[in-house]
Amino acid sequence: MSTDHDSAVYLIGCGEPDAATPANIPAAPPSADTMGFKAWNLLRMAHIGLRVPPAFVLGTAFCADADSRARAGRPATWAEGLHALEARCGQGLGDTRRPLLLSVRSGAPISMPGMMETLLNIGLCDATLPGLVRHSGNPRLAWDAYRRLVASYGEVVAGIPAERFEAQVATLAAGRDERTLDFAELRTLTQQHLATYAREAGRPFPQDPTAQLSEAITAVLASWQAPKAVAYRRVNHLPDTLGTAVTVQTMVFGNAGGHSGAGVGFTRDPATGEPHLWVDFLFNAQGEDVVSGRRSAHGHDALASVLPSAWTALQEAAHQLEQHLGDMQDFEFTVQDGQLYMLQTRNGKRTPQAAARIALDLFDEGLITAEVARQRTAGLTPAMLSRTVVVADAAHAGGQAAQALPAIGAAATASSGVACGEIAFDEARARARQAAGAAVILLRRDAETSDIAALEAAQGLLTARGARTSHAAVVARQMGKVCLVGCATLHIDEAQRTATFGELTLREGDVLTLDGNEGRIYAGAVRTVVEAPTELLARLARLATA
Repeated sequence: MSTDHDSAVYLIGCGEPDAATPANIPAAPPSADTMGFKAWNLLRMAHIGLRVPPAFVLGTAFCADADSRARAGRPATWAEGLHALEARCGQGLGDTRRPLLLSVRSGAPISMPGMMETLLNIGLCDATLPGLVRHSGNPRLAWDAYRRLVASYGEVVAGIPAERFEAQVATLAAGRDERTLDFAELRTLTQQHLATYAREAGRPFPQDPTAQLSEAITAVLASWQAPKAVAYRRVNHLPDTLGTAVTVQTMVFGNAGGHSGAGVGFTRDPATGEPHLWVDFLFNAQGEDVVSGRRSAHGHDALASVLPSAWTALQEAAHQLEQHLGDMQDFEFTVQDGQLYMLQTRNGKRTPQAAARIALDLFDEGLITAEVARQRTAGLTPAMLSRTVVVADAAHAGGQAAQALPAIGAAATASSGVACGEIAFDEARARARQAAGAAVILLRRDAETSDIAALEAAQGLLTARGARTSHAAVVARQMGKVCLVGCATLHIDEAQRTATFGELTLREGDVLTLDGNEGRIYAGAVRTVVEAPTELLARLARLATA
């Protein structure tokens, strides 16, 4: 292995004394800068006793240049890290009896939600699949994981359009939720995906797990220069020299059945700052189902009802994270057969109103000092903290109460506020109308991070599918855009440039209003008022003299 001081391969949760001892010595000490923020926080979660799947991490220095990226893809670079994982888990990459399966995730020193690639289930192939079936006792899990790997690998590594695989899922499912497909149907789907991969890529899907891991690492590093990642850095004024690390982690399976699932949550409401867990969860699913923006999700009630012990463990984990890290956290987790695993945490993106309340509440709870609270609320003006709300129709003569406005649709609120503008379906239209001085509402089927450039030109985002915690929704909240996701009655026809809400059809250029406070959609412009946050401003005034 290389012993270059700046090219460390770190271990997390592999039984080593420091829990982040570099696998090659000498090396740069572990930090958010050297091992990426995601891996750094995995290490911190492991240190406070939360259940974190073991991992090794290729440091950010591997992203520095073409030679470094090429070295990262060579098995000799990470052989020691892989051997440590295999020893920790009692499984082997490519072992036909007890196969080790891996996730490969990006992670820059500064959080960039959903802007780079992730690959799950690395290590599955024709030879290792029977071993997973025997080891798990769950043939459905094995075939579901395999078909997911072929599709995601095809998209990320081979550059095959995701629609090629999604069309096969839609045809086989015939209107059913794909999570209801049985193992025989998933086996058929996997075989279809393998044929599609071979046809589109010009070569068969790789059956060597080591080659899979090598190509996955290379692809994740290459995604640092993906258009959406470059656009995110431009919008947020981040330098291209930061680079991304690569975290290679043992798989846990949220798609293992009815007592499993994947979720994303915030330790407090990121829109209002209210001190309660804010969770999206999908049963019998993997993490990408939630954050991709292509699926709608349940709130915490379903998780608490079906898996109460996992819900209790999640509440305790959220409390530990805030106590240890001193800020509201945005976390990802998996439940496998009722057991909670924490996969990620980071300081959560939040609205200005939430930023003020969270800082004040954390100060009152004794988690941060008055000075830190003042730093976190510096620059929050009364105008930024004011809340625009939709008002009802004027009262009728004779003293009748004001009537509620007729909404044309409803959706889950991912970022609050009110936005009004012309409908646009893509970046070109959004930018053209913005340049002409018009306000724009972006309508998309899915809440996807590839829309960041279009969202930059819009006042708000409305999607037909997606969860409140999808990466695109998180980015919209960070950008201060109103965002509603998962409008079940919305149908978008991009060819005809129309949006249908039930029986009402609107065309591109028609005006739409999004009420992110109440989760409602209105045709045309509606009357609004601005409400000043009197109590919040009073608390900030008291903080200034604390």
